[in-house]
Amino acid sequence: MLDTLDAATVRRWCASGLAALKRHQGEIDQLNVYPVPDGDTGTNLVLTLTSAQQALAMDLDTLPHSGPTAHGHALRLMAQGALLGARGNSGVILSQILRGFADEVAMAPVVRGRELAAALRSGTAAAYTAVARPVEGTLLTVVAAAATAADQADTEDLPAVARAAARAATEALARTPEQLPALARAGVVDAGGRGLCVLLDALVAVLTGETAAHPAPAPRSARPAATAARETGSEEYAYEVQFLLDARAEAVDGLRRALDALGDSLVVVGDGREPEGTWNVHVHVNDVGAAVEAGVAAGRPYRISVTRFADQSELPPGPLTTGRAAVVVATGGGIAELFTAEGATVVPGNPSTGELLDAVRSTGAARVVVLPNDANTEAVASAAAREARRHGIKVSVVPTRSPVQALAALAVRDGDRRFEDDVIAMAEAAGACRYAEVCHASREALTVAGPCRPGDVLALVEGEVHLIGTDLTDTCAAVVDRMLGGGGEMVTLLAGLDAPAGLTDAVRAHVESRWPFVEVHAYPGGQPFYPLLVGIE
Repeated sequence: MLDTLDAATVRRWCASGLAALKRHQGEIDQLNVYPVPDGDTGTNLVLTLTSAQQALAMDLDTLPHSGPTAHGHALRLMAQGALLGARGNSGVILSQILRGFADEVAMAPVVRGRELAAALRSGTAAAYTAVARPVEGTLLTVVAAAATAADQADTEDLPAVARAAARAATEALARTPEQLPALARAGVVDAGGRGLCVLLDALVAVLTGETAAHPAPAPRSARPAATAARETGSEEYAYEVQFLLDARAEAVDGLRRALDALGDSLVVVGDGREPEGTWNVHVHVNDVGAAVEAGVAAGRPYRISVTRFADQSELPPGPLTTGRAAVVVATGGGIAELFTAEGATVVPGNPSTGELLDAVRSTGAARVVVLPNDANTEAVASAAAREARRHGIKVSVVPTRSPVQALAALAVRDGDRRFEDDVIAMAEAAGACRYAEVCHASREALTVAGPCRPGDVLALVEGEVHLIGTDLTDTCAAVVDRMLGGGGEMVTLLAGLDAPAGLTDAVRAHVESRWPFVEVHAYPGGQPFYPLLVGIE
């Protein structure tokens, strides 16, 4: 029974946690609420913690002459490794939990029960800060419950606090279906939260020598739902407001709240200087005056820029700016070739933060736009963008959710515009491109379009099942018809790795006969899981 968390214990916890995640990897992957075999939360957590362990292994004995303690040094190595290896939303959030954990106890002479509780509080705060719009019923809820229970234990007994945190995390995990309707329909608990429970159980086991694993809560139903809620930006805001701000961190917290109430697409990043630093503020709003006034209330705003999205096509060309590049995440050889032809640097699908950061730095450009093409990769891209700023590289992430959106964004790039204006134009083009995915269900599920069975053809429009069919070609044609019914002038078709010969030709012929004034472009995409990706502009 250990009464303090020393450097050796941190290393054993990382190794034991990684081994436990590997044992539960398949189970956690299966918790992803989707009837297509691309659930990867367990895999992402394993890869994230593998990077953390590698960082520890590369620095077994070195310790700075001044600064953190030995356990603090180990925890910071673990957190930095997790950040650079983070994959998916859960991996990024886990890396932030570890960072907050490390920052809290790095200088503490010893880590006992109350220090562990403080570390969990700090990790929870860092995780919530990393997410622009936190959603309850997720990994965030589970870590918050663990931190609260650790506080309430109110003891220096380290194993007792760890047990309380692990037990509360498991209880919070069981309640996640009550907080997220998608989990309730699926009859499953949150995958990321389950991964955190595995890590906390591993910590208890390392501290006590006892097997403390809590099994995952039993599902209420054997049928996972087809879709989960996805966060997307709103198109109801007409103006983009940007400015630099000299302000104290506590004032910026109020600014974030004020701007979040006014609009969408809020990004506020600072240079890390204490107590007052410089912040870059970006938001989409309808009330420009209120946004600027919020900046004045927080500090000294300057270099204020206001753009009306409707005027983007009428902007006069600005001075030529060199040193720009685009980094795009692509799954599929054909898709990668399309992006390469557009002059983009391509990164294979499901990258880590470190891999995206390496790609950004490899461009040699001072300003880089990143197109993640997936909701999970968007979090990784944002983490890589924050790290890139430390190297003096300005990175903007355009939140594309599909390769067809990235193609639309790249098509409007213009080096004669200011970089910021170019990013806005790319984001607008991506947002105007509606996308669909056609695939085969791998499991029985209850979807918003009705029940499906393994082998059924599913057509998902912007992440939600709209059609269920039995014939692939007919379903592909039907979903294009449905999307064009809402308007559109151009259709982009990307054939998947397992698409039957002639699929895109058949869909093209259907569009040309049914929608004679619509332009059709078809390419071999080579993406897995989805025989056809569709973009409508």
